[in-house]
Amino acid sequence: MSDRVAVVGAGSWGTTLAALVGASHPVSLWVRSPHLASSIERSRENETYLPGIGLPDGLTATSSLEDALAGVGVVFMAVPSHGFRTVLNDLKPFAAHIEAIISLSKGIEIGTNLRMSEVISQVLPDVPAGVLTGPNLAREVAEGQPAASVVALSDEALARRVQDLVHTRTFRVYMGTDVVGCEIAGATKNVMAIAAGICDGLGLGLNARAALIT
Repeated sequence: MSDRVAVVGAGSWGTTLAALVGASHPVSLWVRSPHLASSIERSRENETYLPGIGLPDGLTATSSLEDALAGVGVVFMAVPSHGFRTVLNDLKPFAAHIEAIISLSKGIEIGTNLRMSEVISQVLPDVPAGVLTGPNLAREVAEGQPAASVVALSDEALARRVQDLVHTRTFRVYMGTDVVGCEIAGATKNVMAIAAGICDGLGLGLNARAALIT
């Protein structure tokens, strides 16, 4: 597997993951906006989505998917679920050498009810699809506060290789093969977070919140 990595999507989480990987491996960050890509290259900071966090020298920002994917072995897709398929189709012409695509999106595709790994398998059936998910707030991870996540691929050996790309001293990444379970848990987490917020807003107390989460 090439040690060169691409992160597609430069929101707060995509930028954070690119910064983690870029500390030890060459990484390309695909940015939809050419203006923002130029700004990141110039200032070494994503002032729009992750202000105040310096980016490593190993990170290159570009608005060209072809350039971002050149020589890349692993692609992390940090694109919201509603635009996931469109961007996958856009990168398809440059995907012949990609060895794994890892979804960072916590969601289900509207209309098809497909998980993101299933979308990847539909668009690029010959590329192994996985997921990186966890209870992660991008800024805390970017600041080096302790956090944990899990990477899942059906191929355990490949999952371990991807794990090695993102595991750091403060970002503990576990490895698994249960892609379905991880994706469902990630999508459900958002629903539960909203429900817990409603519970708090109604003043129903900690017992009600604990019962809901349980």
